[in-house]
Amino acid sequence: MSENCNQDCSSCSEDCTDRKEQKSDFSEKLHEMSTVKKVVGIISGKGGVGKSLVTSILAVTMNRMGYHTAILDADVTGPSIPKGFGIKEKAKGSKQGMIPVKTKTGIDIMSVNLLLENDTDPIVWRGPLISSTVKQFWSDVIWSDVDYMFIDLPPGTGDVPLTVFQSIALDGIIVVTSPQELVSMIVSKAVKMAEMMNIPIIGLVENMSYFKCPDNGKEYQIFGKSYIEEIAEKHNLKVLAKLPIDPNIADACDKGMIEFFDGDWLEPVAKLLEKMEEN
Repeated sequence: MSENCNQDCSSCSEDCTDRKEQKSDFSEKLHEMSTVKKVVGIISGKGGVGKSLVTSILAVTMNRMGYHTAILDADVTGPSIPKGFGIKEKAKGSKQGMIPVKTKTGIDIMSVNLLLENDTDPIVWRGPLISSTVKQFWSDVIWSDVDYMFIDLPPGTGDVPLTVFQSIALDGIIVVTSPQELVSMIVSKAVKMAEMMNIPIIGLVENMSYFKCPDNGKEYQIFGKSYIEEIAEKHNLKVLAKLPIDPNIADACDKGMIEFFDGDWLEPVAKLLEKMEEN
């Protein structure tokens, strides 16, 4: 306690043992039967930049390296993870809790689309109910022996990203962007939100960075100049990877075959995440 303490804890920023007013704790406990070693959030400042694709490829890459991976699909109103993996099965429950669905190669998935009767049924819920669902995916699902969990967050800085940042102990986040200057400006908002909430930022991934012509092997910047280097320097972050525009990727997602797609763009990111295991 400071010598100048006036007993008004509400106006004091000191974190002393004599505080009469404790800070709110929004954290959610993991299910008692679950074991999750590392949790990485995948975020973006806006939609349509390939956040779910990066989430999927990272989970697949780490899975190929011998780690048990899982994806918590927190994009409740726009879930796309099950489609990319070709999952038709629905999640099941027991007295102990919900059981995630396994992909063909053993990746655990939980998404609201695994609970709906029809995949095309819309989720017309207000923010509090959506946030509650995301927390239940963490606390009520039995995640068995997961080495790396990737949380696919909805775009922006609204209710769900805030809920995840406050409720789940993240080991770090990866920010996904695309080359346009407008998108880069919005990414800065997501980065600043994470910085405000003291969430470690692992780095940036740029999707749709370039197109490699199959005829001459040259790379073309379809969306113009990339600004990711400037953003990384501004926030003292690493550029982890740049993904190309490749019609084969979209085709693999549409066919539910993303875990069998051959691409090594995110291997450097996976190796970086692997070092987290050692810490």
